[in-house]
Amino acid sequence: MAAVAVVERIAEAPDGPLTPPESRKPGEFKAQTDRVEKLAARLEQANDPETRAAALELVRSVIELHGAALQALIDRCVATPEGEHILNEALQDDLVSGMFLLHNLHPEDLETRVLRGIESVRPYLQSHGGDCKLAGVHNGVVRLLLHGSCGSCPSSSLTLKNAVEEALFQVAPDIKEIIAENAAAESTTASNFVMIK
Repeated sequence: MAAVAVVERIAEAPDGPLTPPESRKPGEFKAQTDRVEKLAARLEQANDPETRAAALELVRSVIELHGAALQALIDRCVATPEGEHILNEALQDDLVSGMFLLHNLHPEDLETRVLRGIESVRPYLQSHGGDCKLAGVHNGVVRLLLHGSCGSCPSSSLTLKNAVEEALFQVAPDIKEIIAENAAAESTTASNFVMIK
């Protein structure tokens, strides 16, 4: 029961209560993981080695507990068609999807999620006279081929960069790097790269 008391104290922390689900915004997973990383870095710098070790062990234990609970939830969901439908609907939420990624439980591989991200941004790119195609995914690095005016015009390339980056990181925050190449230059030279980090 001590764990329940800790959770209650966290929920009543001085910086305010936990964010209710209905008030969350897109990109919340990224914002929350950035916050967790900053807090973990502060723990790493704690002066007392015993306190630091205990705090880090607490974080690891909570992550393991959440992972086990999520796995049990997934197992129950996939046991019925209705459960699978609910699970797929839940995965459309970037916070849920990101949490599954954190625990290596996401049912879709990186390439599938990247393709979904490209499809979501394609109408916008086409409205600006451009398009993109997935050239490949390897070790978290996504390679794209740019087509049309988005690939050759510097300002359009910036428009593409921002739109594609936002769409892809929304569905796949685990991407390490995006490399976009002008499709026309693909057959002649590899010097027209646009790095998106």
